[in-house]
Amino acid sequence: MNSRMVQGVFDDLNPETVDRWKYPDTKTWDADRNTDEFIAAMNGWYAKGLLAFNINFQGGSPEGYSSVQPWENNAFKADGSLRPAFAKRMARIIEKADELGMVVNLSLFYFGQDERLKDEQAVIAAVDNAVAWIKENGYTNIILEVANESNNKAYQHAIIGEHRIHELISRVKKNAPSLLVSTSFNGNTLPPDKVVEVSDYVLIHGNAISDPARITEIVHQVRALPSYRPMPIVFNEDDHFDFDKPSNNFVEAVKAYASWGYFDFRMKDEGFNDGYQSVPVNWEISSPRKRAFFEKLEQITGGFR
Repeated sequence: MNSRMVQGVFDDLNPETVDRWKYPDTKTWDADRNTDEFIAAMNGWYAKGLLAFNINFQGGSPEGYSSVQPWENNAFKADGSLRPAFAKRMARIIEKADELGMVVNLSLFYFGQDERLKDEQAVIAAVDNAVAWIKENGYTNIILEVANESNNKAYQHAIIGEHRIHELISRVKKNAPSLLVSTSFNGNTLPPDKVVEVSDYVLIHGNAISDPARITEIVHQVRALPSYRPMPIVFNEDDHFDFDKPSNNFVEAVKAYASWGYFDFRMKDEGFNDGYQSVPVNWEISSPRKRAFFEKLEQITGGFR
């Protein structure tokens, strides 16, 4: 079971937009506070039965969904080298997850931020540098997602797109054979065979799936792909809830023996306590929607108190 917590190392390097993310109490943004509070909340997530979370070196939209992204939340410099401050914050989260026995679904690229890498060689360098960093630190509780929704048309570098992303997956497998790797696609989208062939697990998004029956159907369709072999199927993003109903996307994924990932952002007229993707984030189980997810999670798993 997983949840989309992609902003754990968030920072905005654009001085013109950083004030958008100021905390309501201090009226300023603080990247270290964000990571500190993320880590402080992890025990509570685990106690409810959460075994994995998705976090991204380029974050996700801090508005939930965005048409433009003028902010710069990017762990990679223009040449693909890893920024030490982002790496340090990520290391703290990964190591805390390891202490708890949690898996980190670590994602490298996010559309709207990938264009800050200057060219294709910089993209390749970013992949190589991230993998080298994982190996140097000896992390074994990571599954790697090369890019969030690689078929999103907002990506500027073709090698991250759906027709070439398998090249980067294969590169990771060559450089780090023991590191499990995959990539995700837009909601309600089957991954292409050439991606499944080289992946170690299959990532699906449920964002565009409003009928829970479709969750079961798409899992069966993945298993019917010519490239499919026995491997985990993981929904690591779904913004449908209805946790109080007998049938919902979460429950139907479990029935189909697939993992399911909660995607929660701050919606219209909601405040600081709502949403896990909208910055600044309250990382605690601090809203009715969050509590409904974690209560259903604990009901299914029994929790780990």
